[in-house]
Amino acid sequence: MTDMPNGVPQHDDQVGGGPDDEMTDEQLEAAIAADEAAARDAAPAPGRAPLDLGDPGPVWDDVVGQKQAIEHLRAAVARGPVHAYLFVGPSGSTKIEAARSFAASLMSGGETRDHRDARLILAGEHPDVREVQRVGASISAEQAKEVVRLSSLAPSEGARKVLILDEFHLLSPNGAALMLKTIEEPPDSTMFIILADFVPHDLITISSRCARIDFRSIGADVIAARLLTEGIDPAGAMVASKAALGNLDRARVLATDPALAERRKAFLEAPGQLDGSGAVAMRLAAELLALIDAAAEPLAARHAAEVVALDARIKEHGERGSGKKQLEERHKRELRRHRTDELRSGLATLASTYRDQAISAAKSGNARIDTAGCAAAVAQIHQALESFERNPNEKLLLESLLWSLPDASGVTA
Repeated sequence: MTDMPNGVPQHDDQVGGGPDDEMTDEQLEAAIAADEAAARDAAPAPGRAPLDLGDPGPVWDDVVGQKQAIEHLRAAVARGPVHAYLFVGPSGSTKIEAARSFAASLMSGGETRDHRDARLILAGEHPDVREVQRVGASISAEQAKEVVRLSSLAPSEGARKVLILDEFHLLSPNGAALMLKTIEEPPDSTMFIILADFVPHDLITISSRCARIDFRSIGADVIAARLLTEGIDPAGAMVASKAALGNLDRARVLATDPALAERRKAFLEAPGQLDGSGAVAMRLAAELLALIDAAAEPLAARHAAEVVALDARIKEHGERGSGKKQLEERHKRELRRHRTDELRSGLATLASTYRDQAISAAKSGNARIDTAGCAAAVAQIHQALESFERNPNEKLLLESLLWSLPDASGVTA
């Protein structure tokens, strides 16, 4: 076993081999075990004292609630980076901001935001730091081929080129096969920073070729504090931080959404309206989905402003290389994710009504509350949350869920 520069252990039997190698059951189990071990806090390697680098500089200011990840990345800059890093953590945990900060610190040689390289990288505009976003539902084999091509090109300005690959958990199996060798042995001038919400089974081999850095869901109090620094009023910051479920990007959208409190109230009060009838379930489902549709308006307004700005640049410089198609695809992805996040947040709020009722009844001995029924309702809601991951018909799923749930007391009609 050898150690990567950030202190994460790497198994020798997972390094090497071509993209067409078949993994035995033993190797697969070892890879899974290594992936799980990497997800735990990584201790400094034996005989290697932790670096005392002082407080992080301003270049890291956009990375929120990730003290340990920042420590690993600063140590990697100080000791010298490896060829590929894998940032794993939930959406909205500032992985992309950390990737830019890491690249900015490497390319500028410091931690100030004023250096030209750092300023351009943090803005996503440096010619030698390319950010690759998926086009469509997954990162296709065609996109993977383009990443391989980009990795082979020499840097435009300096000695290093950084490729930041976002949403890597959505890489298709064919794309993974195409990229494995390149990520394992990129040109000396190329470094990969790969971002993923999680590591699916098909990508375990690629992940074993990277130094892994884990990102955690951001605490509501940390999100609220951040929103306050961005000019959000205390009440709005508190409500948005709780509804965002650890996602800072979502919290920023919710903080400018005046209807957030109304939506939360609608989901909280839904159990009190259930009577076991299909008519009530369908009415409630329609009302809740209408509120979710309306919730996308602030995001749509931001998209419209981005389109206006892009159109102005196209008018001045021409459409070629403007990124218009990429902007349209990103807007579609953000709207889909926003809707999914709203449904997940709403169902989590719905579950909290039953959970709070059960806890209250257990403490007070209120016999009118069926605690077993409340617990069963929470379990049903969590099953529905898992079903949304498979992209079902959300209207039918919500109707079916509401029809099957008990009333607010946990009693089924």
